[in-house]
Amino acid sequence: MSEDAFNMSIRKFLKEVGVTSQRKIEEAVREGQIDGEKLKVRITLTAEGTGLKHVVDGEIELP
Repeated sequence: MSEDAFNMSIRKFLKEVGVTSQRKIEEAVREGQIDGEKLKVRITLTAEGTGLKHVVDGEIELP
């Protein structure tokens, strides 16, 4: 696999993660499942067959 194809494959995956995650957060907010001024979030990335585990923590300010 070429480096360009590899990078495009990663970008496609990350775009799907970002878009679908945003939709799920927006749904939860609209449905009233979330109270407060900030939402604490965490994303954990793993890859089958590897020792990869990457955790990103953050906060989202709510409307």
